[in-house]
Amino acid sequence: MTERTIREISVSDADAGPYGVTAGPDGALWLTLVHAGAIARVGADGERRTWPVGDGSRPLIITPGPDGALWYTRSGDDRIGRITPGGEQSAVVLPEGTGPGGIAAGPDGALWYAGMTSDTIGRVTTDGTVTWFPVPVEAGMPSMVTAGPDGGVWFTLNRANALGRIDPDDGRVVVHPLPTPDAAPVGVTAGVDGAVWFVEIGAGQVGRITPDGRIDEYPLPDRTARPHAIVADPAGGCWFTEWAGNRIGHVDGSGVIVAYDLPTPSSEPHGITVTPDDTVWAALETGALAHLTP
Repeated sequence: MTERTIREISVSDADAGPYGVTAGPDGALWLTLVHAGAIARVGADGERRTWPVGDGSRPLIITPGPDGALWYTRSGDDRIGRITPGGEQSAVVLPEGTGPGGIAAGPDGALWYAGMTSDTIGRVTTDGTVTWFPVPVEAGMPSMVTAGPDGGVWFTLNRANALGRIDPDDGRVVVHPLPTPDAAPVGVTAGVDGAVWFVEIGAGQVGRITPDGRIDEYPLPDRTARPHAIVADPAGGCWFTEWAGNRIGHVDGSGVIVAYDLPTPSSEPHGITVTPDDTVWAALETGALAHLTP
């Protein structure tokens, strides 16, 4: 593992709540400010801009869409938001009570989201058409989603202690229970090794499921760290946030884990992304971005 340094960059007031972060098509970083009800952009030159979304909107997860815009979930008012790199906004209304959480671009040119409070996985086309599919687990709390390396859309079932896979062609859902009781999976990502990786916030572990359905789990050195989000790196491993441990962690393809302490205590790291220059960025709910550089 290359030695890395961490610096923190203030991006908002402490009560705004940076939560999700992604690299945009314009080379900037885009964030959700969950408590402020806003979207923020941090350019490569350090320029910062913020766009209000709406009172009570609670934007959570943000992702680049197939149309060159950024798409994000509005967990507080049951909408999927869209913002162009120039700041033009629109929204797609979901059924009341959906509670959208994770969102990701799918393999079919649409956006897929997790309905946390509705036991559904939904699909939104770039023209705003919405369809949704029931998850065959009651009160399972679908949380995060990712486009899998196998052409499916994978998601975590936080309260059902399982992973799910939905076929974009026919909507068929397959559920994979996790070996560890009360693991409470949250973040999920497609690895470059052909597996799907995830974090278990309840068990303090990182896991992966292979195309043949084998599940491996790797305990963190600090089992109370409450890992939250995860993103693949080009070398075959993954980066993840340790929300309660105040760290950024890395796991390689063989399960070896390394952790980096954040400079500011109790900074509450949530979302995480890797940019094309192999640097790692994490959203800190206390108002900053953490930047890990080679």
